[in-house]
Amino acid sequence: MSSDIREKILTLRRQINFYSKKYYVDDDPQISDAEYDRLFYELVALEKEHPEFYDENSPTARVGGKASEKFEKITHTVPLQSLTDVFSLEELAGWLEKLEAEYGQLSYSVECKIDGLSAALHYEKGRLLYGATRGDGTVGEDVTANIRTIPSIPLTIAYEGILEVRGEIFMPKAAFDALNAEREACEQSLFANPRNAAAGSLRQLDPAITAKRKLDIFVFNLQVCDRSFKTHADTFDFMQEQGFHVIPFRKIATGFDEIAATIEEIGAKRAGLSYDIDGVVIKVNDLAKRRAIGEGTSTPRWAVAYKFPPEQKETVLENILIQVGRTGVLTPVAELSPVRLAGSVVSKATLHNIDFIRERDIRVGDWVVVQKAGDIIPEIIASRKEKRTQELPLYEMPQFCPSCHEPVTRDEEAAVRCTNAACPAQLMRNLEHFASKNAMDIAGLGPALLKNLKDNGLIATVADLYRLQPEMLVSLERMGQKSAENLIRAVNDSRARGLARLLFALGIRGVGISTAEALVRKYQDIEDFFHVNAEELCLIEDIGEITAASIVDFFAHPGTREIVNELKALGVKTTANGDITTDDRLAGLTFVLTGTLPNMTRTEAEALIKKNGGKVTSSVSKKTSVVLAGEDAGSKLVRAKELGVRIIDENEFLAMIRA
Repeated sequence: MSSDIREKILTLRRQINFYSKKYYVDDDPQISDAEYDRLFYELVALEKEHPEFYDENSPTARVGGKASEKFEKITHTVPLQSLTDVFSLEELAGWLEKLEAEYGQLSYSVECKIDGLSAALHYEKGRLLYGATRGDGTVGEDVTANIRTIPSIPLTIAYEGILEVRGEIFMPKAAFDALNAEREACEQSLFANPRNAAAGSLRQLDPAITAKRKLDIFVFNLQVCDRSFKTHADTFDFMQEQGFHVIPFRKIATGFDEIAATIEEIGAKRAGLSYDIDGVVIKVNDLAKRRAIGEGTSTPRWAVAYKFPPEQKETVLENILIQVGRTGVLTPVAELSPVRLAGSVVSKATLHNIDFIRERDIRVGDWVVVQKAGDIIPEIIASRKEKRTQELPLYEMPQFCPSCHEPVTRDEEAAVRCTNAACPAQLMRNLEHFASKNAMDIAGLGPALLKNLKDNGLIATVADLYRLQPEMLVSLERMGQKSAENLIRAVNDSRARGLARLLFALGIRGVGISTAEALVRKYQDIEDFFHVNAEELCLIEDIGEITAASIVDFFAHPGTREIVNELKALGVKTTANGDITTDDRLAGLTFVLTGTLPNMTRTEAEALIKKNGGKVTSSVSKKTSVVLAGEDAGSKLVRAKELGVRIIDENEFLAMIRA
């Protein structure tokens, strides 16, 4: 019976991997979404019932991995070098002429240059061992848990030797538009372009967030392989056979004319592509010739990147408006005479902060040069001072918040900030953050319902959430008796989240959930923060001067005291929960968990480690102190043995806790 179940699980995994490749890599769906979901959730159910068959490379393991407190470092097997840029066809012709004068006529692979984030994927015995960001080219960050959430990256391949490929992780334009639309609806800051969005998504501490961002990858180079190849084109064929999503447009060209024609062809297709490209890469195709040509200090001599110039237009800066963000930052926004730029009409552009305005000497009434950062977000790159027909006054940031009229302050980051926790302009964004999953986790309380509550005068501060009653809600649109009762139950449940979640929920600048937990290990009551100074806070690991100052400023504001007193009176817990208070017996030790433990879940083990002063990270490195391993431990166990890291089982772990 057990062997039948195991075979069923293996069959489902093979089917799902096949259909995933067809959908995400080959753009050739073979079954309906409903049928795919049926197979996927059948596998989920079987794996849940039979944890003895756990496999970290199962397609069900792509989403929802452990959140990491930080990313471990990985030294690349082969450096991930950058390329020399050329910005004109004349520069490209000069590079070709110099290269071929020494090595004779060469053939070149001419490829789209994807505008994303470079990463290395390392496979051994047909399984993805790790994925790492480029970093400085020599040392990157281990983002394996996040890499695994990208559907177009195969977790297993047919080739069982050592294989490492390099690719560009990117966010498709449609996914970027949807993400920014969602952030705009929540009044969150927008990503400047898909590249920034991809980079931010890949480095999320919680892989579940990465999984929602719909990232993709194009693989463009074979870094390491114990099989030999003659040409770069041959390696592409091999990588494609292994199921990798390779660069979709590439041609072999000889001589400047063919290369220039291919660049023109790619440029003509650029606007219609579903992903961003910012240039064209030209690489010597013959691998033996590459080795002969060699590498420069930080760039290969056998390749260059031709960069497309951004489109720029001139228009008039008509006015500067101020927007107030969730953390109170006052952001100047330029109102422009409408101008068509890179396919759309532009009438506004961010001016970032007062230093940005001063450095470019930007004044209301100026003619300014506008371009789109990454062809997406409008930005002003210069003012045309020579076009001024009269003296224009310098722009000054307001001294009072335009929303609540409280005095504003300027911090060391050049940001002008309103520190009033009750500022109306910050209210909606604060409410959404307060109710979010990692904060007070009030189920069902999303942006639309919060806006409905605010518009109907039922809430004006986060404290008002705890004054809501079912009878106050039933008259709202789409809110029946049952829905009202469920919401009030969720609100009531959130009262007991504890101090760490509350600190994060209050939206203090620089205080994420990990920082909040670190604070609560030192200070057990919210009242402590009304008396602490920045010097004391800086003694806590990972808290710097800027974060310390923002905590002190937040609790120094009279509005904070008022909200805290209200929350207390309404029964919200403002002291630490038991899972945050810690013993120090594991202090200084960094743990990695792998496999299935016999008597506790990984989440329970992780909580015990943190409770006793230890740290938990997602990948094994030289900095790892202990690997806690259960049944079916995978590559992390192998890595630990290679590095000589101490390996313990559940009994040894419990003995450490009880010592």
